[in-house]
Amino acid sequence: MAVSGPVEPGPPAAAAAPSPAPARAPAPEDLFRPISAEDEEQQPTEIESLCMNCYRNGTTRLLLTKIPFFREIIVSSFSCEHCGWNDTEIQSAGRIQDQGVRYILTVRAQEDMNREVVKTDSATTRIPELDFEIPAFSQKGVLTTVEGLISRAVSGLEQDQPARRANEKAVAERIDEFIVKLKELKQVASPFTLIIDDPSGNSFVENPHAPQKDHALMITHYNRTLQQEEMLGLQAEAPPEEKPEEEDLRNEVKSGGAVEPLGTKITFHITDLLDLTRDVLKSETCSVEIPELEFELGMAILGGKFTTLEGLLKDIQELVTKNPFTLGDSSNPGQVEKLQEFSWKLDQILQGNMKAHFIMNDPAGNSYFQNVYAPEDDPQMKVEHYKRTFDQNEELGLNDMKTEGYETGLAPQR
Repeated sequence: MAVSGPVEPGPPAAAAAPSPAPARAPAPEDLFRPISAEDEEQQPTEIESLCMNCYRNGTTRLLLTKIPFFREIIVSSFSCEHCGWNDTEIQSAGRIQDQGVRYILTVRAQEDMNREVVKTDSATTRIPELDFEIPAFSQKGVLTTVEGLISRAVSGLEQDQPARRANEKAVAERIDEFIVKLKELKQVASPFTLIIDDPSGNSFVENPHAPQKDHALMITHYNRTLQQEEMLGLQAEAPPEEKPEEEDLRNEVKSGGAVEPLGTKITFHITDLLDLTRDVLKSETCSVEIPELEFELGMAILGGKFTTLEGLLKDIQELVTKNPFTLGDSSNPGQVEKLQEFSWKLDQILQGNMKAHFIMNDPAGNSYFQNVYAPEDDPQMKVEHYKRTFDQNEELGLNDMKTEGYETGLAPQR
């Protein structure tokens, strides 16, 4: 509950004074600024608010900021000077994404415990090795680290232990044993798995090796189930006749065809500026790799696109280099140097000063790269067709798909 004082009347306006120009609405980049100790304008907004613990007035601080390789978020913190109560949470400042996201991180070293994590309130957190799960909507959203997530879980379990020891001693003892196991995870004596599954698509786990591929982190984007749509409060899609005639058309392409029997890998050797004018169709299931830059872009990150090779490379450059943590005291010097080197090398490719290989790997087989020598073979291009792995079929949702016996209405017997 915000509290405001009375507003004193101002002096009367001068006669025939010209009307002031309307204030310009702040642009998103003005509101959501990168975290930086050098940015003196980036200060949290303070609001006097009611403390729900002692019912006296405390202070809520709001900070609108950005997460690298992610999106805008709102960080809020409440503190009460009367009773000492404090609380923090984060909220996504964007809309619910078109797809859900699942992060599977294998924690092998102490450095992995320092990875930044955004966990929204709709995300489920799991550690399979301990058979441990934090259900969706059981905690507020949080901006923290992997170690912070575990510490919050420990604090939550310890909170009611005194009452359990008095009333349910056996249960309290088992929880004490489990808390010890959670605390041991922070020492990383052996690898363990952290899974964050968010149907809203607004959770995030940092890749400290960006723009290089993170071999410890697997990111999967998936279509939500009807139950997940209802859980997020999303309404069913309106019938076609109720849709507005004009829709917001975006530069994105989604494949309308079936998944091909074989995956496709296209390797193209960029040798001069003319090569950048080639047409490219990158489906949403296609990953991109540039070996000379030690760069790999996972499937679904840029979505589906029909553009030129130059246009796709510029999209990649914008995605990677517009990292808010490359500026200010909050940046990691080693990561900044890698990103600057990556951007410089990509500029050399775009200017025709550097040769490189551009690799498109689409397990669904729905991507395309223009062959200007057609119907002859392109000496700069190699096209390979391959049998998908089990994991690739799993990401495409093919392992559980039944495709036989539907003409008669009968599924095949197992």
